Amino acid sequence: MASVNDAAGMGERVKKEPGKELVIVTGISGAGKATALKAFEDLGFHAVDNLPLELLVEFARLVEKSDEIEQAAIIVDIREGMTLDQLPEILKSVKTVLRTRVVFLDAKDEVLVRRYSETRRPHPLRKQDTVSRSIVEERQLLDPIRNVTDTLIDTSSFNVHELRAHIQARFGRDEQVNHLLVSCLSFGFKNGVPVDADMVFDVRFLPNPHFVPEFRKLTGQDPRVAAYVRGFPQTEEFLERVTGLMLYLLPHYVAEGKSYLTVAFGCTGGMHRSVMMAEEMAARLKAAGYQVKALHRDMPR
Repeated sequence: MASVNDAAGMGERVKKEPGKELVIVTGISGAGKATALKAFEDLGFHAVDNLPLELLVEFARLVEKSDEIEQAAIIVDIREGMTLDQLPEILKSVKTVLRTRVVFLDAKDEVLVRRYSETRRPHPLRKQDTVSRSIVEERQLLDPIRNVTDTLIDTSSFNVHELRAHIQARFGRDEQVNHLLVSCLSFGFKNGVPVDADMVFDVRFLPNPHFVPEFRKLTGQDPRVAAYVRGFPQTEEFLERVTGLMLYLLPHYVAEGKSYLTVAFGCTGGMHRSVMMAEEMAARLKAAGYQVKALHRDMPR
């Protein structure tokens, strides 16, 4: 098999060559083909789901002649039925027209079974058969395609966000890669910890502006409140330590292809200390060259 095996999800980035390109996304049902196609679409590929095989050569010619389509990605999978065994021969004709790459998505059987159980969707082969038996049959039917695969990606350890980030990191152009968006989020612990936070910092150790009458109805965005919180020596030390940690971690997240990161700062009500910290950290990371936004979940509008 002439493939770049990416079983651990950590394969090297695909070298981008100039000119037109067609990517055929295929693989086992439940391995994430729809998510991968959306990731290619986000990269600027013209995306087509389930193009009939008999139209593949004609589609390649259309892309080759088009002034608007530079890159295209299509899904070819088990929905083609018994005609799938014709794909290796059809690929020979397609590759005479357009540079073509076959990306095969796979996952461990137990992971696929669990995904079908969680989504409660029937397997496309047999709605009345067990998922496990359908997976075995599908692997047999897809064997001819797997043998002509250029890139094999095992998605067993990916969630949908990680798979999209991985596709974008591997197949994006240089200017599209490493676009990590960092969200600095403030919140109040009394309303619960944000479920989407990747990191949480508790800033309730700082003196609370709520107990200063003139600050009670203001927020951490007010310069007077921010100056009050910043005036304590532990505030500056905390900011310096967290900034150093973030500047150490972010390049590693970028290298892993992570597309977004949420760093949350929590105080009691989410109105003063956490807001000031989120704003300050966003400013520091932006100054360091990262794409950053500050969000305030519980701050009054």
